[in-house]
Amino acid sequence: MARHLVTSALPYINGIKHLGNMVGSMLPADVYSRYLRQRGHDVLYICATDEHGTPAELAAKAAGTSVAEFCAQAHDDQKAVYDGFQLAFDYFGRSSSQQNVEITQHFARRLHEHGFIEERAISQVYSPVDGRFLPDRYVEGTCPHCGYDKARGDQCENCTRVLDPTDLIDPRSAISGSTELEVRETKHLFLLQSKLQHEVEAWVARHEADWPQLSSSIARKWLTEGLHDRAITRDLDWGVPVPADTWPELAAEGKVFYVWFDAPIEYIGATKEWADAAPDGEPRDWKSWWYEADDTVRYTQFMAKDNVPFHTVMFPATELGVREPWKKVDVVKGFNWLTYYGGKFSTSQKRGIFTDAALETLPADYWRYFLIANAPESDDSSFTWEHFAATVNKDLADTLGNFVNRVLSFSRKRFGDEAPAGNAAGEAETRLGEEIARLLAEYEEHMDTLQYRKAGTALRALWSAGNSYLEEKGPWLEIKTDPEGAALTLRTAMNLIHLYAIVSEPFIPASAAAMRGAFALTADTATWVTAEEAKSLASVPAGTPFTVPPVLFAKITEEDLESYRGRFGGSDA
Repeated sequence: MARHLVTSALPYINGIKHLGNMVGSMLPADVYSRYLRQRGHDVLYICATDEHGTPAELAAKAAGTSVAEFCAQAHDDQKAVYDGFQLAFDYFGRSSSQQNVEITQHFARRLHEHGFIEERAISQVYSPVDGRFLPDRYVEGTCPHCGYDKARGDQCENCTRVLDPTDLIDPRSAISGSTELEVRETKHLFLLQSKLQHEVEAWVARHEADWPQLSSSIARKWLTEGLHDRAITRDLDWGVPVPADTWPELAAEGKVFYVWFDAPIEYIGATKEWADAAPDGEPRDWKSWWYEADDTVRYTQFMAKDNVPFHTVMFPATELGVREPWKKVDVVKGFNWLTYYGGKFSTSQKRGIFTDAALETLPADYWRYFLIANAPESDDSSFTWEHFAATVNKDLADTLGNFVNRVLSFSRKRFGDEAPAGNAAGEAETRLGEEIARLLAEYEEHMDTLQYRKAGTALRALWSAGNSYLEEKGPWLEIKTDPEGAALTLRTAMNLIHLYAIVSEPFIPASAAAMRGAFALTADTATWVTAEEAKSLASVPAGTPFTVPPVLFAKITEEDLESYRGRFGGSDA
């Protein structure tokens, strides 16, 4: 089977992420990775915390700790939340790792050797009180466009206008608050993307047919506007140092690489972290996934649309410029925004539902299913508690959960704790098997092509088919006149429950495990269901002991909704 490399955009280190971050990168990557593994593929799912840049320093300062200590704790805090969502990373690394430092510096040296990095003098804000040049985000002031008094030197978060630090009214240092700022000349390294424009265009042309329209249109927009040379160093205390053997003067000044230069390289760095962390006796060849791997590895990236330019244009330019055979992405799955009642989620303004609070409120599978089944693929999608409750109640509680509970409870009440035998399968069971096989094929097709909303619709249709079968056969009536017929109906439904457990696992892993664990099947090692197996519905034979699991999904009541809206805000959030 194929080898699949999967990465999701690195979550930034400055705080727990909100649901928009989750659905725009890590969760769909996890769903896809789980699906591929179940289909028998060799999969490596890599992610990491993105730990460099100005916000990390500012967050550490606000927390009253060193940046290194802050990032170490924040990494563990984020990983705990992702474990709660059952994100099955093969490795979750850190961009501050020594592996990333070494590989980033290697890339920079190679780009320099081939004439794609140039040292240039620029004008930059300097704070005498702080004794340092201030990166754009270290300068705060009043936005000249909307009057917001906490605008940053790179962008106003209130009106979203892109700014220059010198645009701000009454600028001040974000470190000390000093208004005694100067503009001085300093030197930085620039990546000469303009020299790589045609190579990037040719590369995009060869690959964009496999990308969703969102990703290809963003890449084309950037290429049409033209690639500009970009500064890739900053004056910060925390980051990948500029190597002294290549740029001794800049290294002596403490320059570090800009976060958007080293962060994508961390996909490679984290893979080396994974290899270096291998237990004794378990060989892991990190380089086989990344170096001279074009013919052996299928590489898929997941991210929200704001990250797409960096992964379809900037990082490919970097990889092309090093003139080494590093693996480049095959598919870039970009997502639009998930909004909260039509407004933006905001980490800095604490607007919306954050992933730790989500897990404190309801189990992970409720969130996983809703987010993937309503993924913002073709356009932005809005989270509302009303929509969330309706989806959970209809799809999870009524369609799937109620089916499992009533089948197993009724069978135990009438036939005991083992799957009943009953009659041989008849016409209704044949029709059901063919319908399940057809729907399963649809589900597989949508999962293969990363169409999450359509995959969610197909999965829901699979669950609905079981309910339609029960309504057609009516075992609660059948038991009165044809006990053996009722036994067949219930045993067939049990086979559906086992099938649902297997194919639903990418979406709702905990609930899938509970469904599968209801049956005491010996050697239950199936990872997927073939078309023939789906037609026969025979994985749970008569005599198999079973238990009735606890209620899989509790309905969300109006009282619950009132509580959630009071805690998180509602239509006027």
